[in-house]
Amino acid sequence: MARVTVDGIQVEVANGSSVLQACEAAGKEIPRFCYHERLSIAGNCRMCLVEVEKAPKPVASCGYPVMDGMVVKTDTAVVRKARRAVMEFLLINHPLDCPICDQGGECDLQDQAYSYGADHSRYAENKRAVKDKYLGPLVKTVMTRCIQCTRCVRFATEVAGVPELGATSRGENMEIGTYVEKALTSELSGNLIDICPVGALTSKPYAFMARPWELKRSDSIDVMDAVGTNISIHARGAEVLRILPRTNDEVNEEWMADKGRFSFDGFRRRRLDQPWVRAHGKLQPARWQDAFVAIAHGLQGVHGDRIGAIAGDLCDAESMVALRDLMVSLGSPNLDCRQDGARYDTTRREFYTFNTSIAGIEESDALLLVGCDPRHEAPVLNARIRKRYLAGRYPIGVIGHPTADLTYGAEIIGDRPAALTGLLEGGLAFAEVLKSAKRPMIVVGQAALARDDGAAVLAACWKLAESVGALADDWHGFNVLHHAASRVAALDIGFLPGRGGRSVAGMMSGGVDVLWLLGADEFHPARIGPDTFVIYQGHHGDAGASRADVILPGATYAEKPGTYVNTEGRVQRAFQAIMPPGEAKEDWRIIRAFSEVIGMTLPYDNLDAVRARLTEVNPVFGVQGLPRFGSGDRSGPAGDVAALGNAAFAPGIGDYYLTNAISRASPTMQECSRVYTQPVVQAAE
Repeated sequence: MARVTVDGIQVEVANGSSVLQACEAAGKEIPRFCYHERLSIAGNCRMCLVEVEKAPKPVASCGYPVMDGMVVKTDTAVVRKARRAVMEFLLINHPLDCPICDQGGECDLQDQAYSYGADHSRYAENKRAVKDKYLGPLVKTVMTRCIQCTRCVRFATEVAGVPELGATSRGENMEIGTYVEKALTSELSGNLIDICPVGALTSKPYAFMARPWELKRSDSIDVMDAVGTNISIHARGAEVLRILPRTNDEVNEEWMADKGRFSFDGFRRRRLDQPWVRAHGKLQPARWQDAFVAIAHGLQGVHGDRIGAIAGDLCDAESMVALRDLMVSLGSPNLDCRQDGARYDTTRREFYTFNTSIAGIEESDALLLVGCDPRHEAPVLNARIRKRYLAGRYPIGVIGHPTADLTYGAEIIGDRPAALTGLLEGGLAFAEVLKSAKRPMIVVGQAALARDDGAAVLAACWKLAESVGALADDWHGFNVLHHAASRVAALDIGFLPGRGGRSVAGMMSGGVDVLWLLGADEFHPARIGPDTFVIYQGHHGDAGASRADVILPGATYAEKPGTYVNTEGRVQRAFQAIMPPGEAKEDWRIIRAFSEVIGMTLPYDNLDAVRARLTEVNPVFGVQGLPRFGSGDRSGPAGDVAALGNAAFAPGIGDYYLTNAISRASPTMQECSRVYTQPVVQAAE
């Protein structure tokens, strides 16, 4: 540790820390534009100048290492004069766009200009103008505002792993942009907007929509994947205008995937805002009471084992436990949350969660991916893998074929389960890599589990984890990567077939007479038997609603408070940001109201009581945070390793931008699909 004195305050910081970090530790705010704590140091804006005793001139604190006994001064006449000079140079070519700039009110340059700017300029020359660059349908550019801090270049290269941004030319002619005009091919491109300290990079969908002080902010959880990214929903009145990430170092750091950030315009399109009942083959608008009576009539005389329920990928835990309780009261064992047909062993939670934890990825020293594509299934988690990869000495093996470059170097071991057998038998070189690692990780994806031999793949991965030392008292290297936000919570609740119950496939093929779909849309409607009475409860007119006999309008995740469990098993709460449209209601309240109509009233009538019921069903819903743990019981999940098939692993996600009802209703996501996915399809053809 090095002892540093900052403005008379003595602090201890780790050796190798920068002067800027020492100043922050002493509680001194240092202005900066190019420096970002999660990016490499560039040292090119010079705004962070400070005085260091015995130094001949002010130094850039972001790139200057500390030394024991160093004395730093952050607020002297020399420092103030130097910073004013830097600000004057930055403003030479910067346009006076504040009245029309979307960064207004949140602009670092604007804020620092109040402290270090002058009321006049000594420069009479014409300002430089720079042509705007095309970066795709998400990021808007006004490059005349760019101060060339290179944050965007470093983020694209280091975090996103897509080195498509850079600087061309030199001196006054230097410009930031793509070397060839094209859309950025990153699922994390929206983060460029957050890290840009000026208005050079802003949000295209949000352009000229609102000022930040007009917006109401509500904390929530991103449900577009299973990472559980912490987000803040910004709304004005009844409309969501933008979604931004919240910092959580354990989950998403300060990053967010593009689908969760930009799909909010799907909230107000193709919405279900009133009940509908099918009469004479055609759906007709109805009152809530009429819809409930129609469902009660459809249930009349139907035995419990002929009633089924399927939970979709965006459901909150409260609505699923309410529907589960309703089905149990009706005597139905036909419950399922696995629209993709994935095989799990739910006897122990560690068989279906990401046990290493997302933050724990940085502690691992070898990785094997089995039937998963983290870049598309969990972009923020993939950035964490890349972060560990850049730290060095991190071999990565892949069984399967990702649909795109993973953004880090990886060895393709094979594309079939035979590669797993080879690793288990020690016949492949990567087996020795895993065995020699101190903390190896194995990640199995949904594409590997949604196969006929999914249980065998799960068992083989656990057996491999045990054989290479990934299961220890202080380390748990076996992980399941989900991409449905509701899946882990549904498995925790037990939203699965009971004794003698039917799975999704069994219910779809005429195994039930009445089918309740809770936001379940990831299937073709033709799979449902023609004589099945279908109740669809959801928020968009998607696949499930097109087949429904009764439609109950529910709420999106932004329109209700809810509990979500991410892929690592972390229980998180989301708050309501806006009201549901029309007559739409919170989903658990709909189920509770219907239970009263049929005389099977559920024993809760407020949110606290529902959450108490969740904790009663499974105590994990009452646990705050995510305790780290090793592997105590080494016995594996049910499944016969000898039953491994020979078919190649299929991709887990087809089109990253159109994976659920909200994103399919979003014009922005539709445009992203057209720009990014269709050219790939055409090239393949």
